[in-house]
Amino acid sequence: MVNIPSILVIDSGVGGLSICQSIMSTSEANEQNLQIIYFADDAFSPYGLLEELELEKRLESIVSSMLVLHQPDLVILACNTVSTLLLPQLRAQFDVPFVGVVPAIKPAAKKTLTNRIGLLATPATVCRAYTDALISDYAAECEVIRVGSNELVTQAEALLAGEKISLNVIETVLEPFISEDIALEVDTIVLGCTHFPLLKQQLQEVLPNVSWVDSGEAIAKRVHDLLGQMSHGHTHSSDASLVHQIYFSESLPDQFTFKSALAELGIKDSKLHLLNIS
Repeated sequence: MVNIPSILVIDSGVGGLSICQSIMSTSEANEQNLQIIYFADDAFSPYGLLEELELEKRLESIVSSMLVLHQPDLVILACNTVSTLLLPQLRAQFDVPFVGVVPAIKPAAKKTLTNRIGLLATPATVCRAYTDALISDYAAECEVIRVGSNELVTQAEALLAGEKISLNVIETVLEPFISEDIALEVDTIVLGCTHFPLLKQQLQEVLPNVSWVDSGEAIAKRVHDLLGQMSHGHTHSSDASLVHQIYFSESLPDQFTFKSALAELGIKDSKLHLLNIS
């Protein structure tokens, strides 16, 4: 028996897998094994359209159920909406560390050379008060061009399902960041939805001279710092520890295609489950 840390990652779809990719990459670099337990709540997607009370009850049910099933060492809320609205309540209710995700406005403001940055997120995220506060606190001297897109969420989901994605759709979404005047173009764009880093290769094809910033690396560092502060992880058998558990609440994707996509993200051995949580 070995002590392998386990991490529960929750999102309304597969977008949070970009966070898992960063975590697994950091784990590999640190020669550390860990187990990913991922819950894709596709029955209630997207979270940004739910009322706060409904969202709170839903997350309480998911966390309660997954704590019983897996006893993870920490929980990642891989959704900007959930993180900003519910993180304090969930931390107070459950005896397990929580890590939230917010758009990487602060590092983007530090990175830009032109003080013109873009925010690419879902429509709900770009217009929320917490986004205004992040910009006011960390990018007050920058011009921030905000673009909200649900189309890119669909494209990212299609990519992991092995379906063809449309570069034309991506080009259309990115048009507001492009200017005929080079001096007015953004040089840094924040990927403010966890789905969007999954499309980084395609985004770079359209805007190759832009620096793309997301929260994955910072979240991975925070996770490994927290795990390092713990005396030990939960005990798993050496075989089971290498199998990552992926849950869906409404429908399962094609097993072969999806597991192949997971392997490319660093989640090499996985088991898919359908779990209806009421």
